Amino acid sequence: MHVLSKSKSDRIVDAILYGILGLFSLATLFPIYFVFIMSITPYTEVLRNGGFVIFPTEITLEAFRTIFGSNVVPRALQITIFVTVVGTACNLAITTMLAYPLSKKFLPGRNIILMGIVFTMLFSGGLIPTYLTVRATGLMNSIWALIIPGLVSTFNMLIMKTYFQGLPDEIEEAAKVDGCSDIGTMLKIVLPLSMPIMATLGLFYGVSHWNAYFGGIMYLSDRTLYPLQVVLRNMIISPAISQELAVPQSALEALPPETIKMATVVVAIVPVLVVYPFLQKYFIKGMLLGAVKG
Repeated sequence: MHVLSKSKSDRIVDAILYGILGLFSLATLFPIYFVFIMSITPYTEVLRNGGFVIFPTEITLEAFRTIFGSNVVPRALQITIFVTVVGTACNLAITTMLAYPLSKKFLPGRNIILMGIVFTMLFSGGLIPTYLTVRATGLMNSIWALIIPGLVSTFNMLIMKTYFQGLPDEIEEAAKVDGCSDIGTMLKIVLPLSMPIMATLGLFYGVSHWNAYFGGIMYLSDRTLYPLQVVLRNMIISPAISQELAVPQSALEALPPETIKMATVVVAIVPVLVVYPFLQKYFIKGMLLGAVKG
C-alpha cells in the first residue's frame, strides 16, 4: 500500500502548530506549577530569589502542616466536600426527574413548561429576590443555603433532556410490555444507559459546588460554616492570615503569607485535578451525545 508522505511545507505547518499548542499548554500549566512550587519552597529561598522561584533547591511542607494544624481549613474542606457530594447528588436527582418527563413529546403542556424553564435562562429573578427567598425559607446560616437555591441548572437540564430523547424508544416500549412502570423504566433502563451524561453533568455540578464562594458570602455569617473557597478568599483579602486561620501570629513567623495562600490554593484544586481524569472519557462522550439532537 502506497503511503502518502507529507510535503516539506506540510511538515513546517505541523511544526508551527505543535509549537503554538505547546506554548499554550505551558501558559496554562505554568500558573498551577508556580502555585505548587511556592507552597513547598522555604521562606529563606523565597527571599533569596526575590519572591519568584521556579526550581527550588529545598522543599518544605511546613505550610501544609500549618493550615492543617488549624481547625479552619480542615473544617472548611469537610464542608466543601459535603456540599459537593450531597449537592451534586441532589442536582442530578432533581435534574433527572425534570428532564425525563420533558423528553416525552406526549407530555401534556410540555411546550409551555419548557418555555417557562428556558425563560429563566434569559431573565432570572435577580440577586435581591433570591436573597429574600433564601431568608424567608429559613436557609440563612445553613449549609443547605449552598445547595438548594441552585438545585437545577436549566442548561444542564436541557442537555440531559436531549440525551434522553436520543435513546431508542423501542427499549422503553419493550420494558413497558414486560410490565415495567414509568418510574421503573427510568430507574432500571434509562439511567444505566445514561451514565455518560450523568458523569458529564455530575462533573459540571460538582466543580460548580467545589468552586462556589458567592453563596457562602451572601447567606452565611457563621464562620464555622464557611466552605473552603470562602476561607481562601478571606485569606487573600485579609491583611492578617493568622486571624483567618485562628492561630497565633508566632506560628506564622517562619512562613510568608504568600506561601500559606499558595498551600491553601493547592488543597483547593488538587481534588478536582485528581477526579477529572477518571471522568474525562464520560465527559467527552456525554457532551457529544447530548448536543447532537435537538
